[in-house]
Amino acid sequence: MTEIIKRFNVFTDGACKGNPGPGAYSYIILDNDKILYKYSEGFIKTTNNRMELMAIIEALKYIKLTYTSFECNIFSDSKYVTDTFNKNWIGNWLNNNFKKVKNTDLWNSYINIAKGLNIKYFWVKGHKGVTYNEECDKMASSSINNKILKEDIGYSS
Repeated sequence: MTEIIKRFNVFTDGACKGNPGPGAYSYIILDNDKILYKYSEGFIKTTNNRMELMAIIEALKYIKLTYTSFECNIFSDSKYVTDTFNKNWIGNWLNNNFKKVKNTDLWNSYINIAKGLNIKYFWVKGHKGVTYNEECDKMASSSINNKILKEDIGYSS
């Protein structure tokens, strides 16, 4: 019997007011073009790149609560994220033990959560009418304005 592999499309975004400054991430997980789950969370002080990466990590964590084996297409308007994988910057960083690389706490978290998964990354141009990218942007911006913001414990100035 052949195992049916679940396939998800995930849209992510990160935002900051100032960089560094208050920030948030958001993600929308689609299963067969229907929204399975969406989430956003804000932080007191962080950077845009941290939020872009945290969105992916948290989306993968959510999917892994239910599925151990799945394929995932991740859509992001962050070249920082998409180029890291599509241009294999991550391979170079691993070979150099992340020397002179920022956000190593999140990169290590990503490596642990993504181990063994089939993930493809697609860059989408931000603020150009890509429906779920626009929705993620609105979610993240709204979360920055929440009165309750968490501390990004991995952020250091």
